[in-house]
Amino acid sequence: MCLAVPGKILSASGEGTTRTGVVSFGGANKEASLAFVPEANVGDYVLVHAGFAISVVDADEAAQTLEYFRQIGELGKLEEPGSKS
Repeated sequence: MCLAVPGKILSASGEGTTRTGVVSFGGANKEASLAFVPEANVGDYVLVHAGFAISVVDADEAAQTLEYFRQIGELGKLEEPGSKS
């Protein structure tokens, strides 16, 4: 099953369909396309699915969802092996 995971945008670059950003998922940083969320800015939380941010979400909602992932032991799976991100 695939899920969208909330993360905080740490940086953004590019424009339009080439807009990307570094998104933090509870400490694991990944690059994601921001093309579908032109309204999203650095510091905003977005839902990311398959490498694409698909919507902007409330910070409290994102924090609660990340806590649920931590509780079931799924958050660590976002980190690449050997990664210290």
